[in-house]
Parts: sequence; C-alpha cells; structure tokens
Amino acid sequence: MSENRIRYVNNHIHTTYSFSPYTPTMAVEMAKKNGLETAGCMDHDSAGGSWEFIEAGRKYGMPVTVGVECRVDMSKTSLNGKKINNPDQASVAYVAMHGIPHQNIGAVNEWFAPYRAYRNERNAAMCENINEIMRPYDISLDFEKDVLPISNYSVGGSVTERHITFALAKKITARYPDPGQVVDFLKNEMALPMSQKKIDTLLGDIETPQFYEYDILGILKSNLVERFYIPATKECPDVRDWIAMVREYGGISAYAYLGDVGDSVTGDKKAQKFEDDYIDELFDVIKDCGFDAVTYMPTRNSAEQLDRIMNLCEKNKFFQISGEDINSPRQSFICKAYENPKFFHLADAAFTLIDYENAATQNIAAAREKFGFIFEK
Repeated sequence: MSENRIRYVNNHIHTTYSFSPYTPTMAVEMAKKNGLETAGCMDHDSAGGSWEFIEAGRKYGMPVTVGVECRVDMSKTSLNGKKINNPDQASVAYVAMHGIPHQNIGAVNEWFAPYRAYRNERNAAMCENINEIMRPYDISLDFEKDVLPISNYSVGGSVTERHITFALAKKITARYPDPGQVVDFLKNEMALPMSQKKIDTLLGDIETPQFYEYDILGILKSNLVERFYIPATKECPDVRDWIAMVREYGGISAYAYLGDVGDSVTGDKKAQKFEDDYIDELFDVIKDCGFDAVTYMPTRNSAEQLDRIMNLCEKNKFFQISGEDINSPRQSFICKAYENPKFFHLADAAFTLIDYENAATQNIAAAREKFGFIFEK
C-alpha cells in the first residue's frame, strides 16, 4: 500500500557499461545526492556493472535494483513489420529484465555476451558507413581505436550507436575547437537540422565540455543515425527466447512503452508515431508472449497516454514499473511526475522490485510464490 507521500525513485539509470557519463558508483552517488530514495541500474545488453552498482548502494546506504535492457525480435508475432518502440527499426522492441537475483548476474551477462559480439560486428560496419558520409570533410572513425576505448566492452559492457556518435562528436570538436565553427560545420556544411535553441545551447556550453559533446551527440543521433544505420539482426534475440531466459534466471520481464513522441526529452529522438495506434493489439501480444510487467516514463508521455497505459495494465494484470532513462549529464535524476498522487504506486513498485530481488537472491521459487501478483496473469 502506498505511503501517500512523495518519494523519488528511478529504476532506469544507465552506466558506463552501456552508455552514460556515470560509472555504476557515480550513478548511485548522483542518485543519493539528488534525493532519490532508491535507484536501479539498467544497461543495454549487459549486467556487467551490476555488482559495482550493488556495492555502491551499500556504500551510500541506498536500496538498489539491477536489470538489463535489450532489443528483441518481434517478427514472429503479429507486430511484424510495425514500428513498435524502436525509432530505428520495425519489428524490434526494447524490453527490460528487472530484479535480477544476484547469484545469476554473471549468468545473465554471459547469456548476452554473444549478442554483444554480434552487435560489434554491426557497429564496425556502421563506422564504415559513417566514414563514407564524412569522407568529404576528411573525418573518419576507427572502431577499434576510437569507439571501443570509450566503452566498457573489455569488462562485459556493451557498445551502442551512442558510442559511435559520441566518438564522432569528439572527432568534430578536435577538428573545430570553437563552438561557432562546430555550429557552422553541422548546420551549413553537413546540413543537419538545428533549432535556434540547440544552436544557442552549443554556443553557450564551451565551459562545460561534459555537456558540450553530449549536446553534439544528440544532434548527430537525431539526424545522422538513419543515414549510417544498419538493421540489427543476430544481436536481437527472439522475444520468446528472451522471456525464457528471464524466467530461468528469476528476473521480471517488462515491455518498455514509448508511445507516440512529440518533443523528445533527451533531445535525440525525432517526433514519430509508435504503439498508440495499435495499443490493444500490443497488449494482446505481450500477454501472449508471457511478459510480467510494463515499464513507462511519466515525463515522456501525455496525461492521456499515461491514463490509457495504466488502465490497460490494470485490465491485463501487468505489474507497472517506471524509470526515467538517464544516459546524459543534462538529465535530472528527479522525476517531478512522482509528485502527482496518481503515480505514487510507481514508487511502491520500485520498492517491491527491491524486495523481490532480495528475496529471489535467497530463493527464486519462494520469491516467485511470495510475489505471485507480479507473475500471475
């Protein structure tokens, strides 16, 4: 039952084991300093930072939870060919494994290892595509020398499109040390769409380089990825294979609702339509596949979207999870939406996740029985 008070939580914080300015320890430290009551690690295709995150939670006296985000292949469902919640590719969906029992962190990370390797094959090929795009400007990327070193791949982390565009941002700032030159290059030479707000932000951020390069990354990701992107294939497990893994290792499987996007909070997503036009079918599919939960982000959706999602979750008995996707230094750790009593249940859910994870670390079968309301549909 809700404590009927404002509690700030976040179950979706990325670390340097996928893409983020924060190591697992820094992420927990920032969460604590910003007033969160609990924090959750959520890296792409990797549980490599989970133990450090857990130890940081102990250090800072903060209850934490750990999970993995990945993309799954939905082509063997009725959603084949649909834009689901992935801006770059149809038939592929972002999903999250929450509440990993600690004894299975290593096994989960090993399960994802071949998918990380497949992803790097595509990453290297996308770098070659970037080199073709950037050839007229005499700028190039070497995947081994420029991209891998800014990742934690060697210690079990993943490499994403953000690493590639961040490496390109670094190349651009090395070539053009003055922000005015960078704006001129991006807007006039590369002809990338840039609002006056983004231009003003870049021109004003030279004193904060940790923001500056991330702002350039956002512009590149919004407007360049579609030009160098190669569809993901082998790196995306079939949704039912992924569900089976989550069950085997005692986690909680969650579909990540995105919804139609207007003005992107992170500044790196275009306005696009996603699941809203076929939301009832989506819920039928994820129920049939065996998902346990739906995760969503209150600051990214309209009141109408959120009301509809919450109602559908209640109707279909999906556990509701929330977390604000943090992977940039500009993003706030505090989600003001939690000040609205209609979202108090999401704070409750964060602590339920922690309780489940701790119980499952002792005994998965007993934990699944105790928290049966999460898994029974």
